[in-house]
Amino acid sequence: MKLSMGSVSRTVLRGVVAGAAAALAVPATVATAVTPGATPPGLSCETGKHEIDDYTGYALCRNDGSAAQTFWVHLVCGWSPDVDGEHVTLDPGQSGQSTAHCAGLGTGIGEISVRP
Repeated sequence: MKLSMGSVSRTVLRGVVAGAAAALAVPATVATAVTPGATPPGLSCETGKHEIDDYTGYALCRNDGSAAQTFWVHLVCGWSPDVDGEHVTLDPGQSGQSTAHCAGLGTGIGEISVRP
């Protein structure tokens, strides 16, 4: 079988294009996964995305400790800058929520964590 330089170039080009497409497909699936962060001691927290808006995240926490605690939600926003929600101070036994919103230019929320 005799290969011409043109057919070899097309074969190499197809391999490069297929490899590039596969490499680009991986980050898109990684960016949609939301990884929960660790909850600070003394707080019981639930984190998640807003039902209607994938760019808004929240932390709903209850203070199970014996002293007042302050917390806030932290969102890792992909291509946009990370954001922090409002600081919420809870007395023992109280519950509260902190919310934040990633800029619409990026890939959305990649991770949600609660900061003390």
